[in-house]
Amino acid sequence: MPDPVIAQKSPYVKLTAPGTYWWCACGASKDQPFCDGSHKGTGFAPKKVVITEEKTIAWCGCKHSGAGECCDGTHRKL
Repeated sequence: MPDPVIAQKSPYVKLTAPGTYWWCACGASKDQPFCDGSHKGTGFAPKKVVITEEKTIAWCGCKHSGAGECCDGTHRKL
C-alpha cells in the first residue's frame, strides 16, 4: 500500500461537537480532516471516531501520526 497523501504539515485544530466522525486516513479528501470517500480503490479506509463531549481536537493533517486521528507531532519530521 502506498503512503497516504500529506494533506497539510500541521494539525486541523477544531472544536468538535459530540457525534460520530470518519477521519480521513488517505489524505485525499477535499473535506479534511474528514472522509469524503476519496479513498475508494486506494487500500485506505477512514477511521471511525466517536466523540462523547464537545472538545477541541488536533486532528492529524499529515496522515502519518502514530496516534491515529490525533496529531502527535510527526508532521515536524516529514
